[in-house]
Amino acid sequence: MSAKLVTGAALTALFLAAAALSFLWTPGDVEAMNIAARLQPPSRAHLLGTDHFGRDILSMIMTGARTSIAVALVAVGIGMGAGVPLGLAAAARQGGWLDEIIMRANDLIFAFPSLVIAILITAVFGPGAVNAIVAIGIFNVPVFARLTRGAALSLWRREFILAARVAGKSTPRISAEHILPNLANLLIVQGTIQFSLGILAEAGLSYVGLGAQPPVPSWGRMLADAQTMVALAPHVAIIPGLAIVLMVLGLNLLGDGLRDRFDPRLRERRA
Repeated sequence: MSAKLVTGAALTALFLAAAALSFLWTPGDVEAMNIAARLQPPSRAHLLGTDHFGRDILSMIMTGARTSIAVALVAVGIGMGAGVPLGLAAAARQGGWLDEIIMRANDLIFAFPSLVIAILITAVFGPGAVNAIVAIGIFNVPVFARLTRGAALSLWRREFILAARVAGKSTPRISAEHILPNLANLLIVQGTIQFSLGILAEAGLSYVGLGAQPPVPSWGRMLADAQTMVALAPHVAIIPGLAIVLMVLGLNLLGDGLRDRFDPRLRERRA
């Protein structure tokens, strides 16, 4: 097992455990303000210090992890749930009108970054975590659709697919029983990568006020609140920024490690 895979899995597991633990316990109440204890540096009472409202930063990081992971996970689920079937359908109808419609719709979505989509959604429905999920999820759809289509096209020319056609299996059945299982490893790796991008996107949307709204903690909003206090209490900005970096780094290392493990061409090169 590669060092990248182990390191990425360990970092990812650390934040997942912190998020899960926050449902049961946190060192302090993330909604309780204590102005007398504001901007305290890390100490025995507050391991990561306190913010400008006197809230325990470790508790905010733990609960913020829950928010970021939930938003990114659901957004990736939306992208994969919609993009994979569209990619399979486009590959099965290569060169046809369905393939053309799906690919041009993907191009249209790619023309608008997730932040722009979030602004459009927020203008209609207002800011919030749900709208952030929708915006990030919509942006993930063409990613998985293009990936699935590209990988599936090569599989449709393989001998076992021709054998399935001779056996009388329908196109949807071949896609479900033969194409999709052979794409599972690729989709898992891409899902891990999109998960890390979802964490970044959620932090960015929260930073500009379009993500999770108070009193729900969010790493991006913690950075936004701390930007005017960096000189006075640098830990208030450094800690949530470091949490984002470590979470994204862990997921990227995990994705690279899984790719190295699943890709037979990379295994042959190492051999």
